[in-house]
Amino acid sequence: EADGHYAALCHHSGRPMRRGDSSGGIDFQHREGSKFGGGGVMSETQANADRRERLRKLALETIDLEKDPYFLKNHLGTFECKLCLTLHNTEGNYLAHTQGKRHQQNLARRAAREEQLGLAAKPNTAKAALAAGRSSIKIGRPGYKVTKSRDAATKQRSLLFEVDYPEAEEGVQPRHRFMSAYEQRVEPPDKNYQYLLFACEPYETVAFKIPNHPIDKGEGRFFTSWDGESKQFSTQLFFQDPSSVKGAPQGSAGAPKRTVSAINAGVLA
Repeated sequence: EADGHYAALCHHSGRPMRRGDSSGGIDFQHREGSKFGGGGVMSETQANADRRERLRKLALETIDLEKDPYFLKNHLGTFECKLCLTLHNTEGNYLAHTQGKRHQQNLARRAAREEQLGLAAKPNTAKAALAAGRSSIKIGRPGYKVTKSRDAATKQRSLLFEVDYPEAEEGVQPRHRFMSAYEQRVEPPDKNYQYLLFACEPYETVAFKIPNHPIDKGEGRFFTSWDGESKQFSTQLFFQDPSSVKGAPQGSAGAPKRTVSAINAGVLA
């Protein structure tokens, strides 16, 4: 009876089996469709694991994670995919995830949504970024010159601001606005002063601290000028005499707010 059982095992495996062989494993070498010595045909799970490993190695060689907008290393030392909201233990696991079906589908959905919203083409100029409502890369603060004077006839104090924007692109004109001391977040507010802001892409927005006196908006008392050739923006203003003006100083209610990068000038009294 034992010999019959041994013969049945030999017939089922398709190969001679020594007595006492207690390996009990599956014969991968003599599977149908496999070559002799090839180790047998991989299952679907093994094939998928091998494919993911090959894709991971390929991604490690070709992909720069520093340029991946969805790659994030958290405080625990693990890695996150901000697109799929998944967590990965190693960079290799993250890269294997980026080659997977889920990540690729989410990328396709994101691209379709951006194309539908008209955001597929990223602006490559300051003018395009401004039109799209997004800021371009800042290149620093502009140079400036401030001249203080007094009108000989009216005795009004005057300030002339000349701000240089040599790298301003064609079609982009500098802008200015007045800001109260309570709008800015750079220094403690002081009701005795206000700020005059100048902005032009791709430069940082700069502000000048001036006395919080009413500005004379009469004819010839306030003007701005933009020289497209020399790339210089000029603004001259005259202060009204505080003793002759009743009510609160003219403010800038309703003006669009901007982030002040720095207050370049000191107190211009």
